[in-house]
Amino acid sequence: MLAAFALAAALSASPAASADDFAARVLRGRLTEAGPGGPAYQKQFWAVINDPLTALLQDCIARNAPADKSPFTLVADLAADGHPGRIEAQPATPVARCTAEGFAQFTPPPPPAGQDDGTYPIEIDISIAP
Repeated sequence: MLAAFALAAALSASPAASADDFAARVLRGRLTEAGPGGPAYQKQFWAVINDPLTALLQDCIARNAPADKSPFTLVADLAADGHPGRIEAQPATPVARCTAEGFAQFTPPPPPAGQDDGTYPIEIDISIAP
């Protein structure tokens, strides 16, 4: 019985831990964007990503019609060569999940030196105009 209670407690704590992890990743991305080299990298990043991300969003909306166009946030860790990993979007609407999956195929420019683990955290707040 005690093992079942421990398992239930662990399972019920998982969503909160996941939300905390996501919030921490958003904060890391925002702090990195504001840090040394962040503003210059943002210009390079958006020069490469803006049009493909717009096309991806349009495709995700069309594929999930009638689409939930609620705002969402995407987080990812960029490797030294720019390839994104650990991509997650919340709230995880169908459009947000589709965008996260498609973002994995993008190759942003190589970022400046990142965190101790060699990655560069990013966060993107996405709002879709009606």
